[in-house]
Amino acid sequence: MSMAEEVVLLDFWPSPFGMRVRIALAEKGIKYERKEENLRNKSSLLLQMNPVHKKIPVLIHKGKPICESLIVVQYIEEVWNDTNPLLPSHPYQRAQAIFWADYVDMKIINNLEKISTPKGEEREVGKKELIEGLKLLEEELGDKTYFGGDNLGFVDIALVPLYPWWKSFETFVTLNIDGECPKLTAWAKRCLQKESVAKNLPGEQKVIELTRKIFGIE
Repeated sequence: MSMAEEVVLLDFWPSPFGMRVRIALAEKGIKYERKEENLRNKSSLLLQMNPVHKKIPVLIHKGKPICESLIVVQYIEEVWNDTNPLLPSHPYQRAQAIFWADYVDMKIINNLEKISTPKGEEREVGKKELIEGLKLLEEELGDKTYFGGDNLGFVDIALVPLYPWWKSFETFVTLNIDGECPKLTAWAKRCLQKESVAKNLPGEQKVIELTRKIFGIE
């Protein structure tokens, strides 16, 4: 692979945003070089490639950066469009998939952050809204195998990296997502049977150790 063609991912292992990109690259069978970032001491490459947000993940393709995980996944879909489509070709269905992936960012990630705050009141609001948000996603999933139908798609890739986190949070705060959203738990387990997902999500123990730090439990 020449320098002009090469694909580099600036990443940080626990980041669900990085996991999205890794799953998409795996689904497309794209070879790439992964560079682990230290977010306390960001590399000059990261600062140069993402001067606006200074965040990972950044996909560098042919020397040019693409930032923000959902935008990166869309880019991967458009550039490598000859295998494993991640988005529907029909404009309406495509728009719906983008809508729900955005909903994951707004409603699910936002509330996971609220739950990880030390403020009790905010945490309770986060828990309530997280369950509401997941129930709505469960309705959207319906009886389909994946959000993308028979194949893993854009919404699945947006949501599944959060599964290890909400699972881990259940260990530290009273949350019963398995009981409240059984179809979503079954969906997550189906996703984890796919190599592209299983290989790019961290092990349960690693996430629990990190969650301890987030909640300040030693």
